[in-house]
Amino acid sequence: MPAASKDGSNSVRVLTVNTGSSSLKAAVYLMGGEREARVLSAQAERIGLPDSRFRVVDAQDRVLADGGAALPDHDAALRALFAELERRDQAPEIVGHRIVHGGAAYSEPDLVTPALVAALEALVPIAPDHLPQAIQAIRTVGRAFPSLPQAACFDTAFHRRMPRVARQYALPRRFEESGVVRYGFHGLSYEYIVHALRATAPAEAAGRAVIAHLGNGASMAAVSKGVSRDTTMGFTPAGGLVMGTRPGDLDPGVLIYLLQEQHMAPAALAAMVNQEAGLLGVSGTSGDMRDLLEREATDPHAAEAVALFCYQAKKFLGALAAGLGGIGTLVFTGGIGEHAAPVRARICAGLEFLGIRLNEARNAAHAPVISEDGSPVIVRVMKTDEDLMIARHTRRLFGH
Repeated sequence: MPAASKDGSNSVRVLTVNTGSSSLKAAVYLMGGEREARVLSAQAERIGLPDSRFRVVDAQDRVLADGGAALPDHDAALRALFAELERRDQAPEIVGHRIVHGGAAYSEPDLVTPALVAALEALVPIAPDHLPQAIQAIRTVGRAFPSLPQAACFDTAFHRRMPRVARQYALPRRFEESGVVRYGFHGLSYEYIVHALRATAPAEAAGRAVIAHLGNGASMAAVSKGVSRDTTMGFTPAGGLVMGTRPGDLDPGVLIYLLQEQHMAPAALAAMVNQEAGLLGVSGTSGDMRDLLEREATDPHAAEAVALFCYQAKKFLGALAAGLGGIGTLVFTGGIGEHAAPVRARICAGLEFLGIRLNEARNAAHAPVISEDGSPVIVRVMKTDEDLMIARHTRRLFGH
């Protein structure tokens, strides 16, 4: 039943769950009418490692709990979360999960059922670093709150309206028929940015934009009138841009060479592509852009990693703008996109021919608009909120 909010309106308490390979993010929202109030947020980091941590903050970001915790797996992290919710009288009424891959079957959020969980299990080989944890979270929530409805919100759904030419691989058709197509990811982030852009700059939202979600996982999307037209990630989250530990696009011959000539086992190759490549592989020290920017003046490998990231992002930005037939807005979001001014500057440098001209002072200050006044392309820095997007979808799915 909806809870009565302090202003007398009815609201529903929504728990959002967002699992990463070694992390868990969760939030509780009160949703009702026009109300979208975050009550608290929780984050577990370095799950499965000796120095794992668990942190809870309230709606004003005041710390409610923070410290080391024994979190051998995601199940333990969720149990710690449930204990905090019980302690603070914030038991959820409905639950929404971020699901990285929905395959060909799911183009919008859906109710969690045994059939849906079985479909997700079949997709694990495509997203082995994300789906197992999400499936485990669904089951753990189901055991803790057996009467609560759960929703699955898919990162691939936003891209399902991409034109066929943007979804196809140049492979024999039998592979496409078995589901080997470009799906795209980070859809909940892109969807949030589109909604936020409609609220702040409707004319820009109705035009042609490239959204750059740059974080440990990184991708870009070409969006026209709020609809995805192309994106950098493809069949799995490992393609496209250089990322923290993923290489982005590779010549497929490289993988064949590693299998045949370097005698890498498929499991070792998968581990390398998902956990040992990208910024970490090139730098040899870290997959975190903050570390690399600090070290690049004295560490040539760190400098090369930063340069490669920015160069590849610049190339993809130009390609997506060409696919759109022009660009009116460029949005930077995600941890790197929101906070790394030097990276934004290097990606945009030399793109004046596209109409992109950054204002150095605005960029350094992380201003909402960092382009020069009168620039043909408006360049924005926007904070994304995948959790709120999950809460919105979950509330809508269950009719609250």
